[in-house]
Parts: sequence; structure tokens; C-alpha cells
Amino acid sequence: MSASKLFRAALALALALGLTSCGGNPGKDSGLTQLSLCLEWTPNTNHTGLFAAQALGYFEEAGLNVTIIQPPEDGASALCAAGKTEFAITAQDTMAAALARPNPLEITAVAAVLQHNTSGILSRAGEGMDQPKGLEDHTYSTYNGLIELAIMEQVVTANGGDFSRVNLVPYTLNDEAGALREGLTDAIWVYYGWGGIAAEVAGLETDYFYFRDIDPVFDFYTPVIVANNAFLQENPVAARAFLAAAARGYEYAIEHPEEAAKLLIEGDSTGSLSGSEELVLASQKWMADQYQAEADQWGYIDPARWNAFYQWLNENDLVDQPIPENVGFSNDYLPQ
Repeated sequence: MSASKLFRAALALALALGLTSCGGNPGKDSGLTQLSLCLEWTPNTNHTGLFAAQALGYFEEAGLNVTIIQPPEDGASALCAAGKTEFAITAQDTMAAALARPNPLEITAVAAVLQHNTSGILSRAGEGMDQPKGLEDHTYSTYNGLIELAIMEQVVTANGGDFSRVNLVPYTLNDEAGALREGLTDAIWVYYGWGGIAAEVAGLETDYFYFRDIDPVFDFYTPVIVANNAFLQENPVAARAFLAAAARGYEYAIEHPEEAAKLLIEGDSTGSLSGSEELVLASQKWMADQYQAEADQWGYIDPARWNAFYQWLNENDLVDQPIPENVGFSNDYLPQ
């Protein structure tokens, strides 16, 4: 038996021997530990590994019965911090406000879904916006977020541009590719694996630059899986079992993107992916190289990169109070 199989077997055995938790409760009849994970958005290819782990029985083999739920109005992180779900999906930049407060939310990032930040600026091809300075005298659709606008200003300035010359308009778009094609906006912040691929599928020629290519401090982790702190402290075995099964799911998505795309669509109970099969498949093929990238294992969070981004927030007064080094994440629950 391989080392990985021995590891999974040991986790399942530990759970079967009577694991209990404040949230990870044994099923009444199944003998499986009941856990839940709250998504941050409707199902998409960030989540494929989770749906694969569920559909292929990886969670069950690890002694778990995992329910994947949609976020409430106040967000997935708040639900997880309140102990209403053991795990949730969020992002390092979103977590900053939750950590930089007198009473931080009781959550910890335990796995990076993607190894690198794939976000950047999408624009129509050939109009000079393939670099941040080119945004001058063009329209950018903004979410009006404090961190968002600070990142935009830094990349434009670093590229020799004047951010005050960028025309900021509220983001009110339903179809990003369509909005670019029709000239409703000139530039949009997207994650290439979904927004950029959607433009490709729509046949729109675009330019794109990654924030991380302008300044490596912006290679922060988005999205991440977070866990409730009390759950981690009281049920480390269940946490490791969950992440071991999730890792198997993402490894399957890496190796079998076409099959994984089908599992995602089949697992989507919201119906949001209906009619988007071409997009899901194209996105899945692109994302297969992004989940783990050059890291030794899926889920690993590089402390230097994590700390660098929060240090940038601290230095630019973008958080209410400084976030200390090595706060908010842990690699301790990933498969060893």
C-alpha cells in the first residue's frame, strides 16, 4: 500500500473510532462525520476539486459526509467564524478586514485553492491597455473597494501612469465580455480562469495583464479554504481528513479536466452553470495548470508571500490595525 493510501486509511480509522466535535458531528446512522463547506459564490471552476471529491466518494472514504452550501448575505467567512459551518471559501485580501480588528474572526486559511493570483485587467485588444499605464483616459469599472483601488493605483503608478487620469465608473455589469464588446466599459478586473476564458469563448479578442506581473506583492492567495478555529483545535483529525480528500479531488481535476468539468456541472444544485458547458470545460482545462502550479503539493501557502501582502496593507494603512506576521493561515492540516 502506498504512503498516501496509508495516510488516508489512518485518517478514516481515526474518524471511525469515535471522533466528535463542536460542528463535526458523527452521522446518526452512516457512521460518517458530518461536515459542511460554504462557497463564496455560485459553483465555478475554483470549486471543482470539492465537487469531484464529493462525487467520486473521496470524502466518504475519509469517513466524512460533506455538504456544500451557498453563502448567506453576510458571507461565507462570517458563517464559518460563527461555527455554523466548518469550512468556507474566501480570499486573502477579503480576509484582511476580518483579521485586522480587536476581535478577529475565528477563521484560519488552511489551503490555497490556486497557487497564484490569476486576477488582472481585461480590455479590448489593441487599444493600449495591455499595460497599466494604458488605462489613462479609459474607463475602468470599479467595485469601489479600498484595497482594490489601492492596488489599481499602485500598478498604474509603478508602470509610469497617472491614476487620476483613469475614469472610474461603478461596476454594474452582467456580461463582462458583452460590455467590453459594446463599449460600455474599457477595462474590468477579472480572474482569468473565468472572466478571461469567458471572453475567449465569446470570441472577443482581448488584452490582459496580471497584477502579480507588475508587482509580486500582489501574488496573494485567492481563493483559499478557511476553517473555523475551534473546529481545528478540537478536531484536527477531521480537518486533515477533509483536506486530504479535497486534495485528491483537485488532483483529479488536474489530471482529468474534462471529466471533472462534468462533475462540477452535475453537482451544481443552483442551476447557474446550465447552458455554460463550453465555458466550464474551457475554464477547467485552463485551471488544471493553476491549482498546484509549481508547488510540491496542492493547497500549500507560502508564508513569505502571505506575509508580504499583509505587510503591504499595513504599510499603506489599508487595514484598521496591523496584521502580524504568520497570522491567518496554517499548512499544518494539509496531507503530510
